[in-house]
Amino acid sequence: MFTRTESFRDFIRFYPVISFIIVIHILLYLLTALPIFPNQYLLERLAGVNLYIVNGEYWRLVTPIFMHAGFAHMLFNSFSLVLFGPALEQLLGRTKFILVYLGTGIAANVATLLLEPLTYTHVGSSGAIFGLFGFYISIILFRKAMLSRENSQTILTIAIIAVLMTFFQSNINVSAHLFGMLSGFLIGAAAYRR
Repeated sequence: MFTRTESFRDFIRFYPVISFIIVIHILLYLLTALPIFPNQYLLERLAGVNLYIVNGEYWRLVTPIFMHAGFAHMLFNSFSLVLFGPALEQLLGRTKFILVYLGTGIAANVATLLLEPLTYTHVGSSGAIFGLFGFYISIILFRKAMLSRENSQTILTIAIIAVLMTFFQSNINVSAHLFGMLSGFLIGAAAYRR
């Protein structure tokens, strides 16, 4: 389930939403990294800045989900999405997957707005990726038959490690990680508790 054996072409065909999100990650990274574009402009316009959000720049609740602070940040989040997103994209379908991904990412950014100072600035898709973990946890709790025992153990182990690492690494948006996961769990619980 979490082992990728598809060819590059098959991956794009089977998981078009994840492929498109990763293309956006790479393009935005290149536009902010290469000297052929006023790269600081994109970061200034698309990063989540709490002060600007409360002053009406509400797109900043969405755009940080696709922006990253450097190559390693972009690569790690994109790799996480490649590993853990495909099963949910197949399970939910394209539209519902997009709604879960964006919904949890936005929830993570709203939590950041409410819990962090007005001067706080953030980028990264980890809130949405933690949202996927939260959604998986709801499946494990409410629809155990949908995942094998091994896959459930893998998800729970990685989710626990990810939450622990949130508190031990610097420059991590703790609010986004925790509330992204919580929102993913709540969305999954609403879908699967019935």
